[in-house]
Order: sequence, then structure tokens, then C-alpha cells
Amino acid sequence: MTDLAERRGFDTDVYEPAEDSALLAGVVVDAVRARDTVLDVGTGSGYLAGRVTDETDARAVGVDVNPHACRRAHAEGVETVRGDRTTPFRDNCFDVVAFNPPYLPVDPEAEWDDWFETAISGGADGRSVVEGFLDDVGRVLVPDGLVFLLVSTYTDPAAVVEYAGDRGFSAAALEDASFPGETLTVLKFWR
Repeated sequence: MTDLAERRGFDTDVYEPAEDSALLAGVVVDAVRARDTVLDVGTGSGYLAGRVTDETDARAVGVDVNPHACRRAHAEGVETVRGDRTTPFRDNCFDVVAFNPPYLPVDPEAEWDDWFETAISGGADGRSVVEGFLDDVGRVLVPDGLVFLLVSTYTDPAAVVEYAGDRGFSAAALEDASFPGETLTVLKFWR
């Protein structure tokens, strides 16, 4: 995958914003309220958190396991924490959590040898990172907090909604965008 990323002009250490990033960021920017605290999980370049900060009166924090992404987002002016999904944060501290997760299905035997592959690889069914996120995200949400999650037809959105429902979340599909070979959907979850 690294060769593909290099040929397409991507920084192979940090996931560059693309159509999926813009779709999720647009929905989140429209949904946040003044004085909300927003967590951008897997912030990458800091694109979503930066848009929230620039276009709203909300506070945005980015989190990423990738040290290159943390440096890049910080250089873009995004308050950034290095960590895995929601684990660095205390309970009940975010009004909104947004995540554009790695969702491409990959062979579980494949070795991830760079940050770009880590940023796009969602496990055998494309849902392993999503499911880990859904297992813990409720902990960091304030009462009546919202989660915005981007999913792909590769991820099986119905399976994601069912998994979230088993964890006490209600769900709504907010916006779709179709591309050759896949449709991206922004899902909203709440309790």
C-alpha cells in the first residue's frame, strides 16, 4: 500500500484529508454548538479538528496513535494528544466525538509496516477498529453527547449500527456520498 500512497502523492506517515474527511467534517461542523468540546479521534492531519475550531465556537481536541500525525496536527494549531482512540481521556468530558476510522478490510495475516497502512486498515471485516471505538466511546461522552462515525460499504454499515445498538446507542444515517466501488455514510449515535 505504501507504493500506492507514494504514487498518489500522499504523505505516507499521515493520512491526508480526502472526500471522506470532508464529508465527516461538514456534518460535524453543522452539528456542534457553541462551547461544545469535540474529540477528533484519529485526527491525522488535524483537518476535522481544525475545521471545527475555525468554523465554530466549539473547542476541538485531536487524538492519534501516530506520532507523525500528532506533530502534524499540532503544527496546524490543533490541540493534540497522542493515544489510542478514547483511552487517554477521563469519563464524561466530550459533548461530541467524531471518528473517520480505518475501515478497509485487510488480511489479518498482513503485517502493517507503516503509518499509512495503519491509518486505512480496519481488520479482516473492516470493523475491528470501529468496534473497539464503540466499546469505549460512551465512557467519554457527557449525558446527551453525540458520536459521528464515518463508515463505508466495505464496513457494512448495518453491522456497525447493530453493534452500536448492542452497546446502548441509537443511530441515524445523516449523509451519504457515493464513489466508484463504495458509498460513505456518516452515522450519528446517541444514548
